[in-house]
Amino acid sequence: MPLARIIGQGRAGRSLALALAEGDWQVETLGRSDDLSSAAQGADVCVVATPDGGIADIAAVIEPGGAVVMHLAGSLGLDVLAPHQHRAGMHPLMSLPDAERGAAQLLDNGWFAVAGSSDHATDLVLAMVAALGGRHFPIADHARAAYHAAATIASNHTTALLGQVERVAAAAGVPFEAFVPLITGSVNNVAALGAAAALTGPVSRGDEATLDRHREALDLDELELYEALVVAARKLRP
Repeated sequence: MPLARIIGQGRAGRSLALALAEGDWQVETLGRSDDLSSAAQGADVCVVATPDGGIADIAAVIEPGGAVVMHLAGSLGLDVLAPHQHRAGMHPLMSLPDAERGAAQLLDNGWFAVAGSSDHATDLVLAMVAALGGRHFPIADHARAAYHAAATIASNHTTALLGQVERVAAAAGVPFEAFVPLITGSVNNVAALGAAAALTGPVSRGDEATLDRHREALDLDELELYEALVVAARKLRP
């Protein structure tokens, strides 16, 4: 049974610890206040599951050992794990809001962006993905910033957009729950058809009069986001 030693007790670290235990891995956890110098000794993988800004500093404290040293950051390359020979990255392409929900997401046939500095590191990170029952795709260091931007748009920006739906719906006296089937249906349509083919509504049919009525109805502090998304929607038209 492989051993993962996880540094970091935030949402990502605790989610991964719970999920790997379900996937028949041994798991040990360490906090940033623990002595981390020997964290790579006697383990198969040492996972640095801390905020991105601290990964390089923690990797530098860890003395080289037999373990693959891995991070979970989407936007960072493997260089931040130097000077370790066997380095890996495994970014879960999912939202981990808390440990329990995060573990369930990690075990739910999810996607992972993976990279390894050696065959050994790559084999280990793929074994970890397999233990989680996940799917994977390789991500090169030079593509990480663009990849992570796409992930941020997909998750955080979508959440911000839905916050606007909540506010505007409330102003109209309509419960947000009524819009959830429309939201999920739109996502499913994009998944099946692509964004351009899935676009409906006033922008898709060139209905400027309806767009003007929307502008008149919206509070001034909602207009900037609305206008930005009208511009984005127009890019999908042929």
